[in-house]
Amino acid sequence: MPHIKDLAQLARHIAAHHGWDAARAFKAYTLDEADGAILSRTGLDLLKVFPALEDPAPALSAALAVSLEKRMAAPVHVVTGSLLVEGAPVLDSHSWVMVGPHVADIALFRLAYSASGPAELSRHVHRVFGEGKALYVDHWSRTKRTGLTYRPEAVLDTQTLNARMAEAYRLIAPES
Repeated sequence: MPHIKDLAQLARHIAAHHGWDAARAFKAYTLDEADGAILSRTGLDLLKVFPALEDPAPALSAALAVSLEKRMAAPVHVVTGSLLVEGAPVLDSHSWVMVGPHVADIALFRLAYSASGPAELSRHVHRVFGEGKALYVDHWSRTKRTGLTYRPEAVLDTQTLNARMAEAYRLIAPES
């Protein structure tokens, strides 16, 4: 599947699943200090209760998106695609949250610090970010400055997001 190259293309994908009002809100949004604090707090809270998984990105991203939608008035969408490190693909089927034009990758550091994560990602994250990081947030256009390239291919529709959130809930609150 061809990747989405710019914010205008991504907005068209958002419009296809969520309508043109959602696409316009996505393009116009600016992350302010208050929303940034909510984003950070919500991400950290989720990471505390989420179990370790081989691929945490789908469920974690869904849980973050749904949690953010309840706490802030920002345009929040889950995107799937590839993650490249220094131009080389390391994750072909990755998920992250877009808060307007900002990438919020709740799984990046968990994958990089785990034994099952790609070695190239682990080396890069340790070199560029160091230890103990939890949530990566940056404007999509600036992620390449850190050596990361997010290549969106699809925006999740509501039905798929709900299915992923149901899985996240099962992981967070397993039956007793």
